[in-house]
Amino acid sequence: MYNDSVFSVLYAAKEPTEAQLNKLKSFLAGKYDKEVFIEWVEDENVTDGFRLEVGTDVYDWTNTGRLEQFKEMIKNVGKKASSDSNIIPLIKENIKDWTPSGAPVEFGVVTSIGDGIATVSGLKTATYGEILLFSEGIRGMVLDLRADEIGCILFDDTDSVCEGSRVKRTGRSAGVPVGNNFLGRVINPLGLPIDGLGDIDADDYRAIESPAPGIIERQPVDKPMETGILCIDSMFPIGRGQRELIIGDRQTGKTAIALDTIVNQKGKDVICIYVAIGQKASLISQMVTNLKKHGAMDYTIIVNSSASDAAPFQYIAPYSGCSLAEYFMHQGKDVLIVYDDLSKHAIAYRSLSLLLDRSPGREAYPGDVFYLHSRLLERAAHLSDELGGGSITALPIVETQAGDVAAYIPTNIISITDGQIFLESELFFEGQRPAVNVGLSVSRVGGDAQTKAMKKSAGSLRLDLAQYREMEVFTQFSSDLDEATQKQLTYGHGLMYLLRQPQYKPYSQHQQVILLTVALNKYFMDVPVKEIQDEMVKLLDYFEISHPDICSRIDSTGRIEDDDKQAILDYAREFKEQGRE
Repeated sequence: MYNDSVFSVLYAAKEPTEAQLNKLKSFLAGKYDKEVFIEWVEDENVTDGFRLEVGTDVYDWTNTGRLEQFKEMIKNVGKKASSDSNIIPLIKENIKDWTPSGAPVEFGVVTSIGDGIATVSGLKTATYGEILLFSEGIRGMVLDLRADEIGCILFDDTDSVCEGSRVKRTGRSAGVPVGNNFLGRVINPLGLPIDGLGDIDADDYRAIESPAPGIIERQPVDKPMETGILCIDSMFPIGRGQRELIIGDRQTGKTAIALDTIVNQKGKDVICIYVAIGQKASLISQMVTNLKKHGAMDYTIIVNSSASDAAPFQYIAPYSGCSLAEYFMHQGKDVLIVYDDLSKHAIAYRSLSLLLDRSPGREAYPGDVFYLHSRLLERAAHLSDELGGGSITALPIVETQAGDVAAYIPTNIISITDGQIFLESELFFEGQRPAVNVGLSVSRVGGDAQTKAMKKSAGSLRLDLAQYREMEVFTQFSSDLDEATQKQLTYGHGLMYLLRQPQYKPYSQHQQVILLTVALNKYFMDVPVKEIQDEMVKLLDYFEISHPDICSRIDSTGRIEDDDKQAILDYAREFKEQGRE
């Protein structure tokens, strides 16, 4: 269109008659209120009507175009219909009154393509996050809006897309299919199964980006999400609806903590979602095998965007996983979601941003990288009872370099989350598993996310460990230690061994309470440190066989009375004396 004239192109197999041209000119003049010029282009493929293009507006009066309009009308009827209404009469009524629309279909043109990024001109009304459909059947998502063009990330094979390819708006935000049938499956970020177990029938479709619940829609975090890991549940408790960061160097056991937490949810009516971002496919396969072995895949969904996948897949993976979690949360269920890991997610977003010509900032990340993770993690919540009381508990994982928690991405996510579990390389290499640094780890929810039994049993554990670590550093410079100091070191050393725990061996609540109660009363003082683990196993077996009433009472009530505490200590001494005999 130039000045006061409209230039259009008519694609048809046969040249239009003068009467047909005049009718089209009259139609366009009424639409654009300008003088109209029409150029006919012979197109043997358009035999069932014609297609009229005016700039980026396309009027498709072929049978295919009319069928698309008809399908869109049926979709809109489905959206307007309530879940309990009979949709058949509505469809019949709309079909009876339906005529093809004269509204244009908006098309764009690819101006450049490369590295999974397409620049498209002509789609002036496209929205952020909208799905676009390329003429080759490729799907993409709008990620960058500019004055005269848009930037689009592509999800499918991009080899068939080239400059000049046509692009069509769908009017739909990027989303993922959701439903109960996804439990026990491994899917990609688009919701397609990749485990070879067949197609999945979805119950619904949710946008991958949605607003986080507001303050009024939430309730306080006060119900425990037990990990089964003694050092975490006792000192850094996680509540349902909390966001607890797991942070540490590579190969320090971050994923192991997340998997133990998933295994510990067996029988607790918690749905688990594990989002793998940039992991090796072989590791995910091994993980699925281990989860199946421990019966955890029945309530788990794995969303996998492996290291071989393109950056767009790694970018949308955590949002897709969160959409699945929200589906279950709004049904009143409790969900645990693990993002492993957001460092690789940030790197994928940085790659996309640089390809989209966004200005790089600190460490070459774009300025909105904080918003990237905040809008994801803020969706974790414990909904109010009026909204069903469901919850999403998020365990984001971040990898550090040489323990540098002050790097850009770690500091960003630390400021978003409700606490962090810091894993230290030195502790890991010393054999302390999990290698949790007691001084740098914290839970900002604290005792609110603990049962009364756990809170009462944990007592002075963290303070005792802090004193031990401080004294251990001090005594490195002294060889002559008094008896009190030596006892304190022996006690602290025993506590460290108490907190060692094999992977896939989570403790139940009563086991944790019993171990903490006896340990903080110096039960293991006269046990050689290398024998503490065996002593713990034997002690727990003794309680479950000889005194199951205490075990079941602690698990069912979440409380421990003074009489129970004294009974545990008496039974423990009785067990020790039997062992000596």
